[in-house]
Amino acid sequence: KWCCPTGRRVQSSRLGPSPPRLLTEEEYQLQGKVETHKALEELRSFCQSPDFSAWTAVSRIQSPKRFAEFVGGASHVTPNEVSVHEREYGLDRLFIDEQLFEEDEEEEEIDNSDS
Repeated sequence: KWCCPTGRRVQSSRLGPSPPRLLTEEEYQLQGKVETHKALEELRSFCQSPDFSAWTAVSRIQSPKRFAEFVGGASHVTPNEVSVHEREYGLDRLFIDEQLFEEDEEEEEIDNSDS
């Protein structure tokens, strides 16, 4: 079976597709930034097209001035929003979560050794 390519193809089709490779944390962060930037540029481009109904959109959003600034090229987030996000999800938060997780593991080990 394994000596000819047809046999290998038949065998591998029985096993099913191999699982996709998981991204590293750095690859995940990079892909998130790239895809977000791309989607924001597509949105900006659409909002500047003749097919876009600006009046309808402006009448439905809470901050028309901020939206107009975004369409004009400004950032989609404020410095305050960035700061809040960093506090909640940034490296400091990861460090705190990691420490808490380690403490939970140590408590479990102590509980298991007492049993």
